[in-house]
Amino acid sequence: GGSLVDRFGNNGLLGASFYLKTKKNWVMGMEGGYLFGNKVKEDGVLDNLKTEQGFIINSAGTPSETKLNERGYLVSIKAGRIFPVLPFTEVKLGKNPNSGIMLVCGPGFLQHKIHIVSDAPQLGGDYKKGYDRLSYGAAVSAFLGYLFLSNKRLLNFYFGLDYVQAWTKNRRGYNYDTMQYDTAKRTDIMTGVKAGWILPLYKKVPDEFYYN
Repeated sequence: GGSLVDRFGNNGLLGASFYLKTKKNWVMGMEGGYLFGNKVKEDGVLDNLKTEQGFIINSAGTPSETKLNERGYLVSIKAGRIFPVLPFTEVKLGKNPNSGIMLVCGPGFLQHKIHIVSDAPQLGGDYKKGYDRLSYGAAVSAFLGYLFLSNKRLLNFYFGLDYVQAWTKNRRGYNYDTMQYDTAKRTDIMTGVKAGWILPLYKKVPDEFYYN
């Protein structure tokens, strides 16, 4: 969403997180993930390097193999709470009191760019920096979903909806294809389904307090 939808197609985020949970089900932690996608809508950024036939010529004088992808990363600090009982009811959301609805949010940092892979010398070394639209800036993110921890520690997972909003701008400053400085500020939005596998670390033997 936002400015990001004009630059890239759908993407994915693969990463890891570490959280601490208090006895009262407050949670806090940090997350980090690698952003990737294979659709670049700004494919015209290399048009000034192409021949009339639409090719970029490599050093051998043949059409180059040039690919454009989306790459980046997201890091964030989050805090929130787990609700083991359905709000406004007495319905428990799991036999384990550590399971329930999970709501976390917090600040972060988002970076993304057009990842250029090419055998053309025009896109080698620092030259590609004039085309990759490297952008980054402050972000906020939120997650709302369900967290499940089993009594036997074998099945532990979470899933839900994730939202990210970031305020970025082109950090290269000057684009070779447009021959202009790019100082526009952007609002980048990502929404999606998030799921993960959990490895819980307990201070006590869980059987002491898991069963009611």
